Amino acid sequence: MFFDSDIIVRTHYEEPLSSTHLALSLASLALKPEVDIVCVGTDRSTGDALGPFIGSALLERQEKGLLPANVTIHGTIHHPVHALNLAETIESINQTGRESTIIAIDACLGKVKSIGYISVKRGPLHPGTGVSKQLPTVGHYHIIGVVNVAGFMEHVVLQNTRLSLVIQMADVITEALTICLGNHLSEFEAAPGSWQTV
Repeated sequence: MFFDSDIIVRTHYEEPLSSTHLALSLASLALKPEVDIVCVGTDRSTGDALGPFIGSALLERQEKGLLPANVTIHGTIHHPVHALNLAETIESINQTGRESTIIAIDACLGKVKSIGYISVKRGPLHPGTGVSKQLPTVGHYHIIGVVNVAGFMEHVVLQNTRLSLVIQMADVITEALTICLGNHLSEFEAAPGSWQTV
């Protein structure tokens, strides 16, 4: 269950400064020196591929030197974190023995008017709730993107979500995380402006 009080920032992917808005909000969080990004989802469903697309894009940027080594990425298109291995992934993070901030990312379903909105929220992600799955919670913070409508035949809805929408939302979130965690925030010194916060 999510409550409005959990929301740190909410923006639509088509807003011109959506990546900057998300990055500034992420930069305001009390992040530890080590950061684990857990991108939940699967490549078997277009709607549920948001997390894996982000994971692959972040890993590519890290390989190009745009993200530092203290950021660890879990979940990509080729090696997704999904219902069958989420608990194992969480245990693997815990077994490292290092203190880190965990940011979980996932797609979700919502109201028609909410499609395309991206939210950064406090507290753990509850993956699988949109399709009635009981999965482990993960994250100190989480990012969710509303990719389609909830309420009826959720599995079918996810499988018939437009890939174009998912990729565009993934691009926005990837850019925001790169700006924040890649230490490029100095380019955006202006105070947070007119985006929606709750």
